[in-house]
Amino acid sequence: MLSKNQVKHIRQLSKKKYRQESRMFVAEGEKVVCELLNSGWKAEAIYAAREFKGIPHTMVHPSVLDKITHLSSASPLLGLFKIPQYDVPLDHKAGFSVALDSIADPGNLGTIIRLCHWFGIKDLFCSPNTVDCFNPKVIQSTMGSIARVRCHYLDLVPLVENYGSDVYATTLKGSSHYVQSFPSNGLLVMGSESHGITETLLKKIKKQITIPNLSQGTTAESLNVTTATAILLNEIFRPQ
Repeated sequence: MLSKNQVKHIRQLSKKKYRQESRMFVAEGEKVVCELLNSGWKAEAIYAAREFKGIPHTMVHPSVLDKITHLSSASPLLGLFKIPQYDVPLDHKAGFSVALDSIADPGNLGTIIRLCHWFGIKDLFCSPNTVDCFNPKVIQSTMGSIARVRCHYLDLVPLVENYGSDVYATTLKGSSHYVQSFPSNGLLVMGSESHGITETLLKKIKKQITIPNLSQGTTAESLNVTTATAILLNEIFRPQ
């Protein structure tokens, strides 16, 4: 049984402030918890409403998980994990990476982390005002890929200014991605769907690309940032 203080602590981890103070986050569901454990992430505690073979856990009543879940409905497995600390990589000639500017939606960030994992991207750079990657909704939407992609929060302007490889910004007025010949190393910068890349950052990026709207005279809405990221990463990694 969990004490009231333990329940309160776990519930507080839904907020970024308490995650940063305790360096802890919550992961829910067998898929996510197993991915983290298999990747060597340290679990402070794991609570389960039924037996899970191969996973060390403390059995609790389902009503306890209802109290501590950060989701709309409780999963039968919930883990408390330490937030890892990563060094920002200085070698930018080891493949392509992605940078996100002002991405606010947890689901979008989680899906982009999954895309990075799928395409073998190890490092994801995020502006300080991008949603926290350890937000419960982000963790859930990554489906465990958070264990395979290192997320770095930093000022993107110095990163872009000092990046040793080509940097590409996605804009509505850039050149078509169909005519681009992407190198093996580089950085793809994606902005929020509503505002795009901030002007200060955009001024630092010479190569601007777009996904052409081929809807022939209709007023199609702009692509969701996750859809645009998937299209561009597929183009970048497509065998020449």
